[in-house]
Amino acid sequence: MSDKTRSAGAPIVRFAPSPTGFLHIGGARTALFNWLYAKGRGGTFLLRIEDTDRERYSEEAVAAIIDGLKWLELDWQGEPVSQYAQAHRHRAVADELLKSGHAYRCYLTPAELDEMRKTAEAEKRPLAIRSPWRDRDPKEAPAGVPFVIRLKTLAEGEAIIDDKVQGRVAFPNKDIDDFIIVRSDGNPTYNLAVVVDDHDMGITHIIRGVDHLTNAARQLQIYKAMGWDVPVFAHVPLIHGPDGAKLSKRHGALGIEAYREMGFLPVALRNYLVRLGWSHGNEEIISTGQMIDWFDLDAIGRSPARFDFAKLEDLNGQYIRSADDLELLQRMEDILPYVENGATILRRLDADTRAKLLAAIPSLRERAKTLKQLLEGARYLFAERPVELDDKAAKLLDPDARKRLSALLPKLEAVSSWEATYLEDAVRAFAETEGAKLGKVAQPLRAALTGRSVSPPVFDVMAVLGRQESLARIRDQVH
Repeated sequence: MSDKTRSAGAPIVRFAPSPTGFLHIGGARTALFNWLYAKGRGGTFLLRIEDTDRERYSEEAVAAIIDGLKWLELDWQGEPVSQYAQAHRHRAVADELLKSGHAYRCYLTPAELDEMRKTAEAEKRPLAIRSPWRDRDPKEAPAGVPFVIRLKTLAEGEAIIDDKVQGRVAFPNKDIDDFIIVRSDGNPTYNLAVVVDDHDMGITHIIRGVDHLTNAARQLQIYKAMGWDVPVFAHVPLIHGPDGAKLSKRHGALGIEAYREMGFLPVALRNYLVRLGWSHGNEEIISTGQMIDWFDLDAIGRSPARFDFAKLEDLNGQYIRSADDLELLQRMEDILPYVENGATILRRLDADTRAKLLAAIPSLRERAKTLKQLLEGARYLFAERPVELDDKAAKLLDPDARKRLSALLPKLEAVSSWEATYLEDAVRAFAETEGAKLGKVAQPLRAALTGRSVSPPVFDVMAVLGRQESLARIRDQVH
């Protein structure tokens, strides 16, 4: 095959994380960009686990990456490919490169390498290793001495990357050293493994972080040495924190699992991530269908995107307000293991309480930005009688307030239909009779029902709790 760039036909893309930790937010965006590009063009999205670093390999990390992608609802074709399992193929390609004269066995000792580094530092130039073994007769090799296999890179001209995001980028070949493709222990290196896997998997477009751009110049050398088609490259900008510095732990949560546990919806996170570095006019709320239709590599900017946690929360709140009640109920249940007292709530979540929680969602969603906030607002549903009062609620229920609630009880007991509108009418009429403002009655009522000074609208709370439970909670506080 020639070394022309692949572009014809439906694209084949891949997401290739290293299983050394959880799915990073930047990796999630890279996966999303690949997924969208394939989906919008009838292409194929593949998953490869780059697990050649066995010292840092973690099965838990592999599971977390797969779980994170599934939660984000990014589906891939076929089984995940293990890079480590293809090591025999990588070594076979290295042997081909040796036979064709594009690679050589290098017997440089650690001391010799150290001397080369010192010389480069003294001459204030980057270290580009051109081993003396590059052109020596292999017959001169010392017997029984460990060796690495290096690629015999081009010494003149430039490695040109026509990148779909970064534009035309040129790397002087003299600055690209004869890099190692097989270590002395026989294990292939990252750059060789990636090229072989991408070729064998038929990858047409490589969409990844800009931190891999220098790797592209090295990998291009392998493509050319093997006579393989070169995929289209698209190196996307990194994600920075609000302060403009590279996103790190000090900026907050990094792993996808943390956003899930904080109560974000996958559709909202997808929407937010796609807007980090890519745009379609001034559109902010973008459905998944629109993303698939609109997404293109040409619209990705070169500047680093800034992660704004407050914007993500606001966007998530908008999706919560438009989501289906049953879906929200299911997702609230899904995060119960990660919230305070979640195990207790789960034990109490019988059919009756689940129905009440579902009925409460319309009043809860208006103020909530996350599923956790939805659950926090619904905490009153799971309170045991007598309801425990927090400090502010206890202050609201002073002797005068308890006396007033005692007088209100008969009025509430007489309400014909236990619905929010009828309940509000009854309380308003009572407040007028007492010559009190509505808040003087509603706030102590809220405290008695929920144990807190803040809750969803108090009449909605009463309607959801039902007649029997509401009246019982009020009686607990006035008797």
